[in-house]
Amino acid sequence: MTALPESPAKTYDFVGIGLGPFNLGLACLTEPIVELDGVFLDSKPHFEWHSGMFLEGAHLQTPFMSDLVTLADPTSPYSFLNYLKESGRLYSFYIRENFYPLRVEYDDYCRWAASKLSSVRFSTTVTEVTYDERAEVYVVRTDADEVFRARHLVLGTGTPPYIPEACAGLGGDFIHNSRYVHHKQELQSKESITLVGSGQSAAEIYYDLLSEIDVHGYQLNWVTRSPRFFPLEYTKLTLEMTSPEYIDYFHALPEPTRYRLQTEQKGLFKGIDGELIDAIFDLLYQKKVSGPVPTRLLTNSSLNTANYSDGTYTLGLRQEEQGKEYELSSQGLVLATGYKYAEPEFLKPVHERLRYDSRGNFDVARNYAIDTTGRGVFLQNAGVHTHSITSPDLGMGAYRNAYIIRELLGTEYYPVEKAIAFQEFSV
Repeated sequence: MTALPESPAKTYDFVGIGLGPFNLGLACLTEPIVELDGVFLDSKPHFEWHSGMFLEGAHLQTPFMSDLVTLADPTSPYSFLNYLKESGRLYSFYIRENFYPLRVEYDDYCRWAASKLSSVRFSTTVTEVTYDERAEVYVVRTDADEVFRARHLVLGTGTPPYIPEACAGLGGDFIHNSRYVHHKQELQSKESITLVGSGQSAAEIYYDLLSEIDVHGYQLNWVTRSPRFFPLEYTKLTLEMTSPEYIDYFHALPEPTRYRLQTEQKGLFKGIDGELIDAIFDLLYQKKVSGPVPTRLLTNSSLNTANYSDGTYTLGLRQEEQGKEYELSSQGLVLATGYKYAEPEFLKPVHERLRYDSRGNFDVARNYAIDTTGRGVFLQNAGVHTHSITSPDLGMGAYRNAYIIRELLGTEYYPVEKAIAFQEFSV
């Protein structure tokens, strides 16, 4: 990829908006392609990936091969193994005999990769995207009055933290789990803490707070609407659902069926690491030997209302299986309620060029395009309703990017796998 030009009249092949792991992977994979000229814009001053969840020892739930590039190009200089080699930790990683990179390590790897790219521009906020009908290009404007013109867009703005409706406009100092590490000390000064949610992040926070419950003496509550604290299903035949064949199968299903499966398949990508669940139980048992532990684990409990007054939150909960409502008071509140895609405001001027399904979500084509031409605007992530669990999966990022690059070039630069699974998903 050529270096960034100074002239705003320049027409790029594509503009990538947002720079999370998926668009960063695309930047790495397109860097050596001389036939493609693109630029990536991100509002942050530097790469940052869930820094509020850098708990000690926390690691990815996918192996190191699910890095930015390897599954598309194992020879890429932007691989995690090359990062380890340049960092002087390759042999240590080998001796460690653990395929799962630390979360803080993965973030550092991404920063390392971003620092080597000529196509990345941080501290650049996109304010508006329009379409020039005569020139047949998208016009991207930024807060610095810069203009970038491109034939294609690749949206990688990510999924912002989701705040439940019951907590909309709620006062106080409650936090989403994405900011946990930055506010942990303040949180632990309170007499009671309630954690809402049941995924991996919630489990990591609960274990972290439970580990120090004796030191600070708070009451610790963990509330989930799920019937249990369910583990992430990570068996090998299940992992074949992150395959080109399953994407083909899932994408071809009727829309109502896909949305039903989206709900049913949460345990395939939103569950808790089984070893962590066991560690939580063992820690509870260990602490109980010395006497009662001031903690409650509440399942089947949905959060319906929330009020804040005089430094205390009053949560209105409903035990769904019993159909009974009850209240829980807490000084501290952590919402480990996940992330939900929100369509960027800057896309409003090109709304008519984008495709939507009956529920108002993007109608993502099999090739990841969301525009009416079927190859003008591509979407990273945010496609669980069309591409199933492969959408947020780090391991499928390189596959999707190889697919998008093929669409941008009109020819296959990186081999795009078509069949890898042993099982058959369709008749």
